[in-house]
Amino acid sequence: MHLRRRHRPKLRPEPIKLARTNQFINAPEVRVIGPGGENMGILPIDQAKQEAIQRGLDLVELNPKAVPPVCKIINYGQFKYEQEKEARKAKARQKVVDIKGVRLSLRIKGADLELRKNQAQRFLEDGDKVKVEMVLRGREKAHAELAQKIIVNFAQSVESSMILQPLSKQGGRLTLVLGRK
Repeated sequence: MHLRRRHRPKLRPEPIKLARTNQFINAPEVRVIGPGGENMGILPIDQAKQEAIQRGLDLVELNPKAVPPVCKIINYGQFKYEQEKEARKAKARQKVVDIKGVRLSLRIKGADLELRKNQAQRFLEDGDKVKVEMVLRGREKAHAELAQKIIVNFAQSVESSMILQPLSKQGGRLTLVLGRK
């Protein structure tokens, strides 16, 4: 028996890719950067690990794709904390673009049309995209060309907008997506 889920599963945040440390570094030699940022040169991995142990710190692989890999002698716990802090800051700075909807009808005129135009304008100013939609019912489907004209005129009347997705018709539903210029 197949059960349908009522809600979408929650998306887990993408785990932060952690750098390899100490005994997990498997390159024969590495370019080592000291705790103060000074270049210590290319050292065999055993000597680099010894250097880190003597200072009471960890050898952390920063760039594994370089030849030889770049490692730094630092406190791994503090390094991991800084990485997570940067990831949180980046997430807070990003703006999620939503698609807001504005629904028109075949008989829309005057103040109602002006209200929808102002709504669309406000959505665009907030940085969102606007999906302009018109659903034709019953005998309205015979006047699809009039509906297309209304939607196109509406899109042109919204200031500082451009058509991101051209007018499409699916059954009795016409849609168009607007974005900011």
